[in-house]
Amino acid sequence: MPTTSTLLTVLRAAGRADVPVLLWGTPGTGKSALIGTLGRLDGVHTATVIGSLREPADLAGLPVVQDDGSVVLAPPRWARELVEAGGGYLFLDELSTAAPAVQAAMLRVAMEKVVGDLVLPAATRIVAAANPADVAAGGWELEPPTANRFLHLTHVPDLDTFADGLSAGFDAATAARDADADADAHPPLGRAAATAQVLGFLRARPARFDDCPERPGAGGGAWPSPRTWHHLQRVLAELPADDDHARRAAAVGLVGEAAGMEFLGWARHSDLPDPDLLLDGAVALDPRLRDDQRFAVLAGVTTVAIERGTAQAWTAAWGLVSQVPVDIAATAARSLFAARPADAPLPAAMLEFEPVLSRAGLLAS
Repeated sequence: MPTTSTLLTVLRAAGRADVPVLLWGTPGTGKSALIGTLGRLDGVHTATVIGSLREPADLAGLPVVQDDGSVVLAPPRWARELVEAGGGYLFLDELSTAAPAVQAAMLRVAMEKVVGDLVLPAATRIVAAANPADVAAGGWELEPPTANRFLHLTHVPDLDTFADGLSAGFDAATAARDADADADAHPPLGRAAATAQVLGFLRARPARFDDCPERPGAGGGAWPSPRTWHHLQRVLAELPADDDHARRAAAVGLVGEAAGMEFLGWARHSDLPDPDLLLDGAVALDPRLRDDQRFAVLAGVTTVAIERGTAQAWTAAWGLVSQVPVDIAATAARSLFAARPADAPLPAAMLEFEPVLSRAGLLAS
């Protein structure tokens, strides 16, 4: 189970990546207190909405008839306060015990950050909480479409943190376990490397791309789908590359234990080169790499070249793409060509990919 330090790290990374989190834990373990403390540590506003005590209008907005006969959905006070604060943490408590109509309204807020006619700030970080169905009063298992929208984390009470909290205060006890206090010493993995790892693994293990559990009740947690792999790519980009505990919590919490552990094992042993160094010519592309490794490398290089947006980076990326067989490099070639800078000359290597680009509708007849 994640420690307090790991929970804080993953919660913050998910917030930066705009991925909603579902915090699981038995009643009375301090889930809501943890989010309140996290908001105070980060110096941001925290709004709490308890699903079992709310009506759908408390989340979807209350219909109000205007003088001209039109109807607007007036946002609740907690939503207006989030807007006034410029964002912060929105804690949706008791998700699994809320009435179905309320749960649906909570999900729309979590996924779209929309409350009635009010759009919440982009800096709003969504965290929901639920008790396991076997200990929740009036609760039930989440449906697979609902569960698949969240990063699932388990909160287990930490006796040492609790003991320190009783004597020194819980905010101070939690802050003492805050790994992000030394964030400069642990830089994030970055989008390019995260993209390379996720796409490289899926190329090697395509059966893990979309694998919804068929057994009844098994889809109420984390499982692999295109949505959760996309979530994982974004969260990994925000996590330190050397924080194995946080990476494990994120992977297992998004794509499930089997796929998550398999992915982490593949990433650990893939030994992928830095895409920035490849693009700058500081290191060469090793011809001995396996096909899945080469696919992953090109995914990372393409991401960096597109992010830089320069003709030089775009041309250098094509130079690397041309060193890989067309069937492996096709995805990178399509992405590169679609993002061609206006001042970038067409490389001769592109001729090898003319059939691929034509089929993708990227070349004029």
